[in-house]
Amino acid sequence: MTYLRLTIALGLAALTAACDKKAEAPASTDSNQPASATSSMPGTMAMEPSAAAAIEAKGHGIVTAIDKAAGMITLSHDAIPEAKWPAMTMGFKAAPGVTDAVAVGDKVDFDITIKGSAGEVTAIHKR
Repeated sequence: MTYLRLTIALGLAALTAACDKKAEAPASTDSNQPASATSSMPGTMAMEPSAAAAIEAKGHGIVTAIDKAAGMITLSHDAIPEAKWPAMTMGFKAAPGVTDAVAVGDKVDFDITIKGSAGEVTAIHKR
């Protein structure tokens, strides 16, 4: 008798879960239609162009740490409007030669390539 109750309970749970799912739209079989990253079809996810694209920006700040072995530089920088970042201190990956061009405490201008929430300092110059 408990086996029957368990089977019924699991069946009802499966049906309830299936009722909550939305039907997915079938994939287009027309090969002449290009795929769109910003579809307005219900149930599809629109990708934002900025999510995949790198942002090139310039910043100003002070070098607070350098880790040449790891290829990292930490900067206390002013706001970077292109990335919508407020002023803060953070570590960045450094392109080859960047960590050799400056020392801790130097005031610098820098170029940065930002992907997502991480950035790489591609060029740096003392002020």
